Amino acid sequence: MNLNNAFFEAAFGTANQLPESDLPEICFSGRSNVGKSSMINKVLNRKSIARVSSTPGKTVTVNFYNIGDFRLVDLPGYGYAKVDYKEKERWADLMESYFNSSRNIKLVFQLIDMRHKPTDFDVSMLEFLNSYEIPYAVVLTKCDKLNKTEFSKQLSVLNEELGELVSDIPVIPFSSLKGIGVGDVLEEIENSLK
Repeated sequence: MNLNNAFFEAAFGTANQLPESDLPEICFSGRSNVGKSSMINKVLNRKSIARVSSTPGKTVTVNFYNIGDFRLVDLPGYGYAKVDYKEKERWADLMESYFNSSRNIKLVFQLIDMRHKPTDFDVSMLEFLNSYEIPYAVVLTKCDKLNKTEFSKQLSVLNEELGELVSDIPVIPFSSLKGIGVGDVLEEIENSLK
């Protein structure tokens, strides 16, 4: 798997703009500011192929990154309270159209901030992926912000909260800062493309 030729391909903000799926797609999903863009940068070993912001809700489009024989897809973050109703509606329509348009989705990385309990949105997203039989893995971001005791405690909390939704799927602690979990993520991508 060669990631060296990766490039930002396009961004789409409405459902009717989404192109047909002509390559396998690996998606990154999660709430606003959970670290999707940072994770893409780290996985591709690039500083800023995906635009990162400290302000939640900056990714409002579906962003496609061409890797050659597959694409990475950065989905807009959900759950940001300061977004108005119309914008939430647009987001819901965009996401629904993305997942219901016969795309060649090989894997969804569902990102959850390891420092916190999963939100209702996180659980709903996992239930959606599960019920539609879309392959997924859970990535626990910002794991470097926890000490050993907090790490173990949060892992137990997350397993308890998510139960069946994570019983047979990979759960990967990840740090964009320290590179923890990058190898596991690359392995999951490679396995999903076989």
